[in-house]
Parts: sequence; structure tokens; C-alpha cells
Amino acid sequence: MPPARLIVRRGRRLSARPGSRLSAESIFARLGKEYPTAACALNHRSPFELLGATILSAQCTDARVNLVTPALFARYPTPAALASARQEDVQDIIKSTGFFRNKARSLIGMAQGLVAEHGGQVPRTMEQLRLLPGVGRKTANVILGNAYGINEGVTVDTHVSRLSQRLGLSRHDDPVKIEQDLVRLFPRDDWALLSHLLIFHGRQVCIARRPRCEECVLADLCPSALV
Repeated sequence: MPPARLIVRRGRRLSARPGSRLSAESIFARLGKEYPTAACALNHRSPFELLGATILSAQCTDARVNLVTPALFARYPTPAALASARQEDVQDIIKSTGFFRNKARSLIGMAQGLVAEHGGQVPRTMEQLRLLPGVGRKTANVILGNAYGINEGVTVDTHVSRLSQRLGLSRHDDPVKIEQDLVRLFPRDDWALLSHLLIFHGRQVCIARRPRCEECVLADLCPSALV
């Protein structure tokens, strides 16, 4: 193992090597203090609604999804109702989220899978969730962590990916490998909240084009800090 690097930021000194458990613990603690209300940004009232909203969130902002889902679930309040929907009708409701044809197919297929295989209930395992149309590992992690409180893994979206690399938590750009690095560094009980904290920080401070390092509570812990 290489020796710990000594990093100087704003007159403070960090002896924890980036990507170590010590730096990971400090990152989690500081972000938790900075964003005490961090939680899933997708509005939902049930695991089924969260699953549908998460499918819609691909290549789309959570804010836009939250504008669309009330009408979607008012018309199709149950998996059985959505399973029998006409694709064109679903497309009309979700069109503003982008990729609406594929998403409509996934939504209807997901609902049909819930009805046919799970009695209309959203399953509680990674394996069963990933067999549903439109559901990959990221979506399954969202459902398990936020609907059921099951920490099976870490949800890696674009914000989590970017911050993991900038903070030295992972050297990879593949979401699966990033997730593997994160689960090694953080306790299982923290995995769901970790994603929310990184997402909040990525939206408000560590933005993609111009990170606000001068405002960042992690500047002295970050090997990429521009201060």
C-alpha cells in the first residue's frame, strides 16, 4: 500500500490517503452535517410509484419526473392498471421525460411482470427486480434502499460517479466498478444515504462544469479541489 499522501488545503493538513476508510468516514460525516435532509428526490407514495418514477428518471431530471408522475399514477394507480395500458396513452403522459417510447414499453412491461410473477407487488430482491423490463442494477438499488430500507448496494448515477472520481474514492468510470469501490469503503448501513448525500452535493456544489471548491466542505479532503 502506498504511503499516505499529505495534502494541504486552506492552511489545513490532511494525513488520510484519498480513497481510504478514514477519508471516507470524514466525507460521509461532513456531508451528513451539510445535508441533514438528504433523501430520495423522486416523489412517490409506494414502491410501485418509486419504481415507475425511477424508470422515467433515466436521462431526465428528477424535477421533470415529479411533474409527470402525478398524472401517470392518477390514470394508472396500480400495476394491473398500467399492465393493461395502451402504449400510445402512456407515451402521451410521459413524453416530456425523453425517450418516451422506450420508457412506455418498459413501464408497461414492468407492470405486466409485477402482475404475472409477483402478485402485483414490487419484489424485495436484486435478482427479481433486475428481471423486470427497464430495471437495471441502479434502479434496483434505488428501490431496495428507499422503498424497503435494504442496503444491497450503492446507487451510482452521474453525480455519484463524478464525485467518486473527484474525491479519490474510485479510479473507475464504470458504474459497477465504482459501486464495488464504494461498498468497500463505507459501512453497509450507510449505502443508501451515501448516494443521496453525494447527489445533493453534486447538484449544489460539486457541479460538473465548474465545481464550487471555494464553498466545499470537503475541499481539504479532495485531491481534485481547485483551491
